[in-house]
Amino acid sequence: MTAKFSILRTVTGTVAVVAALGLVGCESMDHRTRNTAAGAAIGGVAGSVLTGGSAAGTIGGAAVGGVIGNQTGK
Repeated sequence: MTAKFSILRTVTGTVAVVAALGLVGCESMDHRTRNTAAGAAIGGVAGSVLTGGSAAGTIGGAAVGGVIGNQTGK
């Protein structure tokens, strides 16, 4: 395992944990909004991992994940 991969994996795991903890404070959100936020967080992490940490991949993943989360919350 290379050092770059190890750092990327650590950062991705940290982002996922922070996103999950951030969603704990979303009690006042309705179901659809919560799904949108969760989808964006998961999509951002997935986009980052799949594109090797590129900003465009992270933002694109967050956007797609947010849309999917929003639509599943209907």
